[in-house]
Amino acid sequence: MSQLREDLRGDLAHLAARLDQVVTHDVYQADQRATLQRIDQLETSLTTLRTEHEQYTERVDRQRREDAAHAAATRRLVISAFIAPLIMLLLQLWLASRGTSPP
Repeated sequence: MSQLREDLRGDLAHLAARLDQVVTHDVYQADQRATLQRIDQLETSLTTLRTEHEQYTERVDRQRREDAAHAAATRRLVISAFIAPLIMLLLQLWLASRGTSPP
């Protein structure tokens, strides 16, 4: 009989320890609602970040295209402003040297 009482006391102590870890249904639902709110906020933040990233990528692509167009314009300017007059000068010098030589 005393062994049965000791077993029962041990089982009751174990059960009491487990009951200390149990929460009510209301507390559980409140925790679940808070978790869902945090998830919704994270989804909203992620959507915002994704949109900002796409806009940034578009701006970078546009800037690269503009830079490439600017570099092409600069090359054309260099050719037209420096190389073409130099070629014309050399051509005139060559023609002048051929025209002044004795027959």
